Amino acid sequence: MLTTKIDIQATADVALLEKYGVKPNDAILAEEKHLGLYEDLLNNYSAKLIAGGGAQNTARGAQYLLPPNSVVYLGCVGDDKYAAILHDAVKAAGLRVEYRVDKTQPTGRCGVIITGHNRSMITDLGAANHYNLDHMKSPEIWKLVEGATHYFVGGFHLTVCPPAIQALAEEAAKHNKAFVFSLSAPFIPQFFKDPLDASAPYWDYVIGNESEALSYAESHGLATKDIKEIAKHLAALPKANTKRERVAVITQGTDPTIVVVNGQEAQEFPVHAIESSKINDTTGAGDAFAAGFTAGLVAGESLAQCVDQGQWLAKLSIQELGPS
Repeated sequence: MLTTKIDIQATADVALLEKYGVKPNDAILAEEKHLGLYEDLLNNYSAKLIAGGGAQNTARGAQYLLPPNSVVYLGCVGDDKYAAILHDAVKAAGLRVEYRVDKTQPTGRCGVIITGHNRSMITDLGAANHYNLDHMKSPEIWKLVEGATHYFVGGFHLTVCPPAIQALAEEAAKHNKAFVFSLSAPFIPQFFKDPLDASAPYWDYVIGNESEALSYAESHGLATKDIKEIAKHLAALPKANTKRERVAVITQGTDPTIVVVNGQEAQEFPVHAIESSKINDTTGAGDAFAAGFTAGLVAGESLAQCVDQGQWLAKLSIQELGPS
């Protein structure tokens, strides 16, 4: 579960970033000054519409690797053409979705500006900001929750409905099911620290990249910028379900993936090499890694194989436009 949105992606130059006050490789929530970006991309930059949302990307990627009917995704959309596009896209991927439809809000949008190998994401949550616990707790949806063996939640959802995250987390701990959490973006530890910390005891697996790890360290007063030390801290945090060890996984682009189990010494996993000329778009690479990793967990693979699958799917994804 996470923010459900349509990605409006286009290649541009830095002048467009400067026009809207956006940095290369930014991942931010839209402010009033950004709201013209979406029509700008559609009208002036040959934009492509792609099903987006971090956890929805991860769900599609996991379903790509798993047997049919393995993954169900929860989120919220509006009653509009973008919701219809999302339905068609996820259906093509074989993903089952159970959307809450909010007739008063538009489907969420994310403007993605691609400059070289960089991509900046500006998200207007729209209906995605109106998911609620009532939908999850409805009998037909909660039955799906109870039937699941693994739960994946993206950190963006901390901006929407923390009670829904807590309900899933507590269900996972109560029945000793795997709870996988993605930090999602650097602003999550910065501005949503309290709900993030409330969910932390339930993380069986926490996934992030180096920027997110550094943001977590800064917001939590850790006197280090060493990624291995930050991963060790994350893995050693207090845990609700002591039947499972905490695993912290930090990706570092082309540098080795760092993995720490229960505060032990860090392990390094070199990434799958790829020629620079084959990189098309890094949007969703982290979501693809999380998808491959989580699919490995569901399939009962070793930790090393889960990391390998994550890296493999991320490598596949960055050769396509968007999280495809």
